[in-house]
Amino acid sequence: MAALPIQIDRTSPVPLYHQLAEQLTAAISDGTLRPGDPFENELAMSDRLSLSRPTVRRAISELVNKGLLVRRRGIGTTVANQMVHRRAELTSLYDDLEREGRTPRTDVLSLVRSAHDDRAAEALGLPAGTPLVSIVRLRYADDLPLAILRNWLPPAMDDLTVEQLVADGLYAVLRARGVRPTVARQRIGARNATAEERRTLHMSKAEPLVTMTRSAYDADGSPVEFGDHCYRADQYSVDVIVSER
Repeated sequence: MAALPIQIDRTSPVPLYHQLAEQLTAAISDGTLRPGDPFENELAMSDRLSLSRPTVRRAISELVNKGLLVRRRGIGTTVANQMVHRRAELTSLYDDLEREGRTPRTDVLSLVRSAHDDRAAEALGLPAGTPLVSIVRLRYADDLPLAILRNWLPPAMDDLTVEQLVADGLYAVLRARGVRPTVARQRIGARNATAEERRTLHMSKAEPLVTMTRSAYDADGSPVEFGDHCYRADQYSVDVIVSER
């Protein structure tokens, strides 16, 4: 494989391993490195960039831990199958897929304008029994079924159409109506798929789901949507950047 052009700034306060990891991640995200491509070995990269082996090893380990690289005995390190890597920020899956260079597509499985769900009503700050707009969508990445997205919206959104939800992501649809999700509270977990979810997402019985519930709010703190989503675990991960307080 051709050596990647890596620029290391030794005067920067950013750790050398992190500079390397960020540039390697960018090369995978922008398609310079494709799924299945062999990856430059640790010793060769260390010599070429005049970095210590522990520095290079730590950078590569970060990508392995993110699911971007795979180590296989007898084969070496290769670029992993393409995944959606969602950073811990308020974006829609539709936007994330486009940013990853993939083509999002949506099937609207149901659109109910007078649904009742007490958990969703509470999340939206509404009394139990309030009729809500309920949406269930199947989101594809290219031709691969990736996620089942269940969302509830306030009654004022009861004029949403299937055509709008097919043409764009939910947050883009909301923004076009002057509703701007600004901050959200999310909970991420995992569980086994139901039989119906396995059929819809083309999964085997042994494969798990990544789950996420989200309550989103506008700049004034008013709830604008509640979501309960599930994703194929082999195609979805969340990147979180943490720092010392």
